[in-house]
Amino acid sequence: MNKEAKLIIKFWGVRGSIPCPGLAYQRYGGNTPCVEITCGDKTLIFDAGTGLRAFGQELIKKGKIEADIFFSHAHLDHIIGFPFFAPAFNPKSNFKIWSGVFDQQIPIKEVFQKLTSPPMFPVSLEVFNANLDFLTFKPGDKIELDGGINLSTVALNHPQGAVGYRVNFGGRSVCYITDTEHKVGEIDQNIKSLVSGSDLVIYDACFTDENYHNFVGWGHSTWQEGVKLCDAASVKKLIIFHHDPGNDDAAMDIISEEVNKARPGSLVAMEGMELEV
Repeated sequence: MNKEAKLIIKFWGVRGSIPCPGLAYQRYGGNTPCVEITCGDKTLIFDAGTGLRAFGQELIKKGKIEADIFFSHAHLDHIIGFPFFAPAFNPKSNFKIWSGVFDQQIPIKEVFQKLTSPPMFPVSLEVFNANLDFLTFKPGDKIELDGGINLSTVALNHPQGAVGYRVNFGGRSVCYITDTEHKVGEIDQNIKSLVSGSDLVIYDACFTDENYHNFVGWGHSTWQEGVKLCDAASVKKLIIFHHDPGNDDAAMDIISEEVNKARPGSLVAMEGMELEV
């Protein structure tokens, strides 16, 4: 394990539920979830929201045609960018596509086959000429990749299921916890165990404590719960993620100020933001 190799995070899409174009969303961004985590010379991609399109164009410029893609789940905002991911049409590209297995849920390959079938898309998945290796695991499993990269997984509280990830590399750790709903007055012990002592946690804060009561059962959390979780689990840095499409830049500025008062050093994810851990 090379402790000198860099661990870098870049946000290509930070918005939840639906893309939000327009001037009022310029600073924080309007694309749906897509996060790049670079471990040395290995590229990991978390979710394939609309942010994946621009990321794909950047990969082509860099000549990068190999990556592992990890899905939290298959709701539309987390997969809609894949049919517009240019490297997936290149026969020289190689992608391992990882997804969790849940009861009564079809595999991610079948999801993409449905997504790229009439009447929703003009061409089928067979047109995607890259080498696509679809791999599955059960939430709770551990995944080992080349280069000393290890991932831990956990089931999240979300309709039809979702997966949270912890990436361990070079003595550092980053957690991707999106699309999960807390229970009021409780810390999710499974998530706490996963993120405990980590350097950075990306956390679903679609709602706030003030409006959460209107969305119970929708499968999302609040920035206040993210603060409680990270404090309880001794996490170094909290990153607020999966922003409500109703919150424009002005609203996100207020949230950023509030979360920093509650937990100094916390950040609100912005499209294009890059962090080295």
